[in-house]
Amino acid sequence: MKRVVHAACPHDCPDACGVLITIDDGRATRIQGDPEHPVTRGFLCAKVAKYLDRVYSPDRVLYPMRRVAPKGPCGAAVHEVFARITWDEALDEIANKFKNIIAGHGPEAILPYSYGGTLGALNGASMDRRFFYRLGASQLERTICSDAGEVGMESVTGIKLGTEPEQFVHSRYIIAWASNIHGNNVHLWPYIETARRHGAKLVVIDPYRTRTAKLADWYLPINPGTDAALALAMMHVIIRENLFDADYVSHYTVGFEDLKARADQYPPEIAARWTGISADDIRKLAREYATVRPSAIRVNYGIQRNDGGGMAMRAVAMLPCLIGSWKEIGGGLQLSTSGAFGLNTSALRMPELMQKALGRPARIVNMVQLGSALNSLSSPPIQALFVYNSNPAAVCPNHNEVVRGLKRPDLFTVVHEQFFTDTTDYADIVLPATTFFEHKDLQAAYGHYYLQVSNQAIDPLGECRSNVDLFRALAGRMGFDEECFRETVDSMIDQALQSTNPRLHGITRVRLEREHRIRLNFAVAAGDAAVRPTERSSEPTTPFLPFAQGNFLTPSGKAEFYSETLKTNGLDPVVSFTPPAESRHGSTTGFPLELLARKPDNHLNSSFANLPSVREMEPRMGDLEMHPTDATARGIRDGDRIRAFNPRGEIVLQACVNGSVRPGVVAARLDWARFTPGGGNINVLTSEKLTDMGNAATFYSVCVEVELFRA
Repeated sequence: MKRVVHAACPHDCPDACGVLITIDDGRATRIQGDPEHPVTRGFLCAKVAKYLDRVYSPDRVLYPMRRVAPKGPCGAAVHEVFARITWDEALDEIANKFKNIIAGHGPEAILPYSYGGTLGALNGASMDRRFFYRLGASQLERTICSDAGEVGMESVTGIKLGTEPEQFVHSRYIIAWASNIHGNNVHLWPYIETARRHGAKLVVIDPYRTRTAKLADWYLPINPGTDAALALAMMHVIIRENLFDADYVSHYTVGFEDLKARADQYPPEIAARWTGISADDIRKLAREYATVRPSAIRVNYGIQRNDGGGMAMRAVAMLPCLIGSWKEIGGGLQLSTSGAFGLNTSALRMPELMQKALGRPARIVNMVQLGSALNSLSSPPIQALFVYNSNPAAVCPNHNEVVRGLKRPDLFTVVHEQFFTDTTDYADIVLPATTFFEHKDLQAAYGHYYLQVSNQAIDPLGECRSNVDLFRALAGRMGFDEECFRETVDSMIDQALQSTNPRLHGITRVRLEREHRIRLNFAVAAGDAAVRPTERSSEPTTPFLPFAQGNFLTPSGKAEFYSETLKTNGLDPVVSFTPPAESRHGSTTGFPLELLARKPDNHLNSSFANLPSVREMEPRMGDLEMHPTDATARGIRDGDRIRAFNPRGEIVLQACVNGSVRPGVVAARLDWARFTPGGGNINVLTSEKLTDMGNAATFYSVCVEVELFRA
């Protein structure tokens, strides 16, 4: 019998697409975008359009496995490295090992490691958190991706809210700042194209010539890590030329005089030396942004992956507050909309269980510094690592240190996965995980304001289990008798929706199951500004303008150009630019090329990288892209094998001499280590250094040298 199931894509993307899965006699036979979803509107990105290849891949992990050979890359000979065991055997072995570790070292010798493998509310962070809180394990500081930008944004606005994607059709000036919209936010692109047909201008600011940059009306290549300098120079021009919105600034911001004094120190001529963008272009950008209205900024997390990433996002977040564009349909800024959803995460995660286990907060380990944690942490040392929703042997910085730690014979590592990955190469136990086709979940978004239930479409393949089912079972093996470990998925969804957030008013699981997606209820949220659309609007709902009348969630209740909180934390209370230490303007003696450790357009972090049908869309994954000036100076020609190196490691790649980067910058894409000659990936060159705010990763503050490879 044929039926169609409504689901939602849970992968780490702002779009959270509505999905229709056709089931024929129990097997998924088709995946397509849901045409009724108001934002994603019936089409999927290229990789998710091939999702059946992922679900039914012959390489899926379908049964629990135990290592029977030494740790290390196993290639295709998985059967020589792992032996199939039962779930009972796997759970007993994990539980017994954990009990022995706790007896000898205490529960904080156990470290969970997870991140964005799924953004589903339940399978991303619910039963797993309950389990590790109750266990008393070390807690993971999950900051590898977005925290610097989020903290920087919140230092100005107090909350992660932004311009709705639907409103971009009304914009007349759109800046894509460190945002490859066409590559990784594709459902925003039709709105931008509609705006351009009505005369809007698209400006792209990025150190790499992305898909989006190639399609822009104006592309401004910027030196890595200098975004704060550019934003400050724009503010210099806007304030000096009286292009700011004095009424908005006076009513809804604090610290303008401090900002004015600071911006005065950043004339375009000075910023040009750092950014590589001419002073004339900086002035033109500032004037057009302030006067061609409505103007909107779509900024993404690439802006914050350097030493001063939080301050960079803080600077950019000030721009719409300075010109008052939050008042306008099609104005403002979007980094993330996730702050609007306000699910009851405390009910899902139950952090109070930690008190029962330890009587105090557990030790916190930053996920960016996994290599150091595995190799150097003491009192107690990490004795067990439980990985799920992540592939740290591929995505973590300082890859060589991470692998050195994972190879420890005394480290007990469990990996819950859909495929054999770089990380399972070092696992003692591998457990089979479901895809989103095989379990039910609740799905928020960080690129729009629609909440969805993702329904289970098929039975789990083989003996795969969801994160919720796995940690429920493991809690039982550990003897945890709390009722919370027996709750059903539906009950957990109900709890997540029982929130004090007024935007969830009237949204229930039953209603979501009936309607499939529901826009957050802005009409009843105190302080939310809702205005009528213009005559050209095609939106079926009233636009949401989060800060049209102020209503910032900062301590002052206003947009904070001056932040007492930052001052208390030892940071500049206004905004400033300091060049990254590892950059052309920093201390980089001997390593003159700035490296962009990029993400491929058609993979998602490390997800999808192993699927042949997806890899076909990313040709020459082993390229290092160079500017002709840098290549010629080193005697390198297009296609040559080259060695990129710095004190942390080296990698052999193939030179791609093109126009994608400026002189002094090179770029390579993240891949699985197993697909790279030598068994390492671009993260052999990246560092564990943390950002100024949010303790996030500095993937783009990396310097290298490049030379011809000589075997």
